[in-house]
Amino acid sequence: MSKKEVKQLPKIRVRQHVNPLSKKYLTPITPPHWEKVYNQHKQPLHLDIGSARGEFLLEMATLQPDWNFLGLEIREPLVEKAQEAVAELGLRNVHFIFCNVDNSLVPILDSLPQGVLKRVTIQFPDPWFKKRHEKRRVVKPELVNTLAKYLKEGGETLIQSDVETVAKEMRDRFTENPAFQPQGTEWLATNPLPVPTERETYTISCGQPIYRALFSRNRRGVGA
Repeated sequence: MSKKEVKQLPKIRVRQHVNPLSKKYLTPITPPHWEKVYNQHKQPLHLDIGSARGEFLLEMATLQPDWNFLGLEIREPLVEKAQEAVAELGLRNVHFIFCNVDNSLVPILDSLPQGVLKRVTIQFPDPWFKKRHEKRRVVKPELVNTLAKYLKEGGETLIQSDVETVAKEMRDRFTENPAFQPQGTEWLATNPLPVPTERETYTISCGQPIYRALFSRNRRGVGA
C-alpha cells in the first residue's frame, strides 16, 4: 500500500467535539483477543490516543511492519471507517478501537502482552477551551500514571498541539511524573516520526506553530 492510497481513503463528517463525561461513554470496553487482531501480537506496540480518521497510523503501519499499531478514538464513525480501511488494505499490524480512554485505557493495556507498549502519541487533542470544560481534556495525571505503569523502560511518548496552553498543560503533566524524562528543554522543531498527522500538515501549511515534546520512560516512578 502506498502513501497515495492512504491519503485517498474516503472522508466522512462527524461531530468534532465529544464529551467523554456523558453517560454514553461511561462503560469501559472489553478488549479483543490480541492474537486474533495482529499477525504477530508480541511485536512492539505504538499506541495513538485520539487516532481520528486513522490515516497517521495506517501510513505508519505500512512503513514499520515490524511494529503493531493501536488507535483509540471516541468518535465511533471514524473508528468504523478506519477499520474498513484496515480490511481493504489487508493490514494485520494495525487496529482501531472505539472507546473512552478515561475508563478503557487500563483494561486495554492490562490485556496486552507484558512489555509490548514501546511508543505513545497524543497529537492535537481536543483543547476544550472553556474553563468549565477543561476536565474533559484527555491528558490528566491519571492517564500519565497509567502510561508510566505500562510503557516499557526506554519507550517514548510524543505529545503535540497547535494550542500552546494545551501543549504546556500536557508537557507539565508528563514532566511532573518522575517516570518520564523530557528529551530537551525546548519545544521540538520537527516531528521525530516519519509521518505527520492531517492536523499537523494543515497547521504547517498555514504557517502556524506546533508545540511538540518527547518523553522517554526511565527507571524511576510509577511502575518502575
